Amino acid sequence: MIQELFETGMKIRREVLGDAYVDSAIANADDFNMSMQTLVTQYCWGAVWSRPGLDRRTRSLLNLAMLTALNRPHELRLHIRGALNNGVTKEEIREVFLQTGIYAGIPAAIDSFRVAREVFKDDFENSQVS
Repeated sequence: MIQELFETGMKIRREVLGDAYVDSAIANADDFNMSMQTLVTQYCWGAVWSRPGLDRRTRSLLNLAMLTALNRPHELRLHIRGALNNGVTKEEIREVFLQTGIYAGIPAAIDSFRVAREVFKDDFENSQVS
């Protein structure tokens, strides 16, 4: 069961976050934090993201709101890219940040807008190089 959760989680994690990010996260894991990588893959991605109750797009929108409320810019950056991969538009991301700002705090929402603009700029510049 746990190996099945890990395999399911790894598949979903790669589809949402991309192979490069997942490969780097696993390659950079060491004896200290590999257990966290395994836990995240099995339970966040394998047990929760695979559930049929919400589609990936909705899960991404929820993650953006929660990460904004918790003011977690590193994870937010990652999940903005994941949301875009899941079909969320920049306009929808903006609306999530505005909504979260009202209910969870303007400073957190301002930081989320800042991070999103950096991601959008990085993605645009990377697409111009390709």
